[in-house]
Amino acid sequence: MSFARKEYEFLSEIGLSSRNLGCYVDGTWKANGPVVTSLNPANNQVVTDSFTFYAAVLSCYESQMRPFEAPWNAIAEVVEGSVEDYEEGMRACSEAAKIWMQANLPIALHLILQVPAPKRGEIVRQIGDALRTKLQQLGRLVSLEMGKILPEGIGEVQEIIDMCDFCVGLSRQLNGSVIPSERPNHAMLEMWNPLGIVGVITAFNFPCAVLGWNACIALVCGNCVVWKGAPTTPLISIAMTRLVAGVLEKNNLPPAIFTSFCGGADIGQAIAKDTRISLVSFTGSSKVGLMLQQTVNQRFGKCLLELSGNNAIIIMDDADIQLAVHSVLFAAVGTAGQRCTTCRRLLLHESIYQRVLDQLLDVYKQVKIGNPLEKGNLLGPLHTSESRKSFERGIEIIKSQACSGGKILIGGSVIESEGNFVQPTIVEISPNADVVKEELFAPVLYVMKFQTLQEAIEINNSVPQGLSSSIFTRKPEIIFKWIGPLGSDCGIVNVNIPTNGAEIGGAFGGEKATGGGREAGSDSWKQYMRRSTCTINYGNELPLAQGINFG
Repeated sequence: MSFARKEYEFLSEIGLSSRNLGCYVDGTWKANGPVVTSLNPANNQVVTDSFTFYAAVLSCYESQMRPFEAPWNAIAEVVEGSVEDYEEGMRACSEAAKIWMQANLPIALHLILQVPAPKRGEIVRQIGDALRTKLQQLGRLVSLEMGKILPEGIGEVQEIIDMCDFCVGLSRQLNGSVIPSERPNHAMLEMWNPLGIVGVITAFNFPCAVLGWNACIALVCGNCVVWKGAPTTPLISIAMTRLVAGVLEKNNLPPAIFTSFCGGADIGQAIAKDTRISLVSFTGSSKVGLMLQQTVNQRFGKCLLELSGNNAIIIMDDADIQLAVHSVLFAAVGTAGQRCTTCRRLLLHESIYQRVLDQLLDVYKQVKIGNPLEKGNLLGPLHTSESRKSFERGIEIIKSQACSGGKILIGGSVIESEGNFVQPTIVEISPNADVVKEELFAPVLYVMKFQTLQEAIEINNSVPQGLSSSIFTRKPEIIFKWIGPLGSDCGIVNVNIPTNGAEIGGAFGGEKATGGGREAGSDSWKQYMRRSTCTINYGNELPLAQGINFG
């Protein structure tokens, strides 16, 4: 079936149609679950295939409505997976894992294909090249289905390409240590081996980049990957899987090395409970992450959690104000406030408070809101209509906390339209207000005063979450206190840049209710492998450690 709207026809270039099967199981696309509709959050209208399209046109003429006024703005339909589909996929994945992790693939009688870690790196390099050929189409799909502006959509796909490049080098650097032994004629060393299968559950706000953080590393480490994308971004999940599957097929590799499912909570729960999955990487809310962690811990599995953030930017009295204001704008408004690293709290030194606030209000008034695919727009819609309702509930809570400040300086309303658009909002409020402690996933910025650096650090650290933070200052003594043991308690501690927009070379993650996980760069790869300490006796005697004499 063809797409109902001409502007969706580019999706056929990345393997999508108006109706799609949502599970990639042992090299076959299939699905036996419910049918869901992928919506464009800029208009929320529901019509999908050509048959429905023409029926809508006929209905329009019968009702004397012009056809182009009809609601045929849904993107496509996806058949989700069932628990039976999941089990079939996991059986195949388990068999593939036995081969992939050994670095020796039997492809015919007496014929072995060698796939050590650097060869696995070559496969990931080819995945990166495949993404490069479809960068514009995939970026446009991210913008269309998720709602972030086009430059951010393209940037998200580029982030996976960067991860592929990083992991090509990493595949030659999965190094263990050689450790001096206290015993004569003994050697000690570390061996890093694959876990087997890594489960990846991603969220709507970065529907493919977070897969890249996890899958690229997991694959070069010798693991198979089972991916459950966000239920509201199934087309991105399918398009990404098609590209990865194409690379595996071209190299005559078992297709079940990469298995993916579009589905709901039942698939996520199956992943959490599945003893065949050694590590579950989960991105989402702290509430759901805690429940998943408890389930995985009950079977003594491992979790990698990337959960809620409640990030602060501190602007000191010596800061470059123009630099700080532009940074806050991107940090608070980018992705419509739907990044886990979005700046939600702005702490201003009392001596520059009004000056910074006035400049910030000026730039907020200039933010262009609209279709995320149109050039020049900085703020697209929230992802779902439920997100818009959550924004409205949050604003009502803010207004109810007038005793703690709770004064809306700009914004604070939804924008009447078919889409999920809301106004970027700045709220003057006390750092002690209850609402400030919670993450409102929308472009709402809380602004507050402080007098001393110590007070600012205490406010930064006062929330349950601990993902990202930043300070604007030119003083070395402030910078080094901020990044030191008595400074920010977050996993990301920046200076003179926004809280968001992290590079892939560093480990990404946070502390406290953010979950403690680390993904992407640095030594995050160690979470995707198991470490064995090996002691080898190459002599003829049996000296014991600690000088023990046992008969």
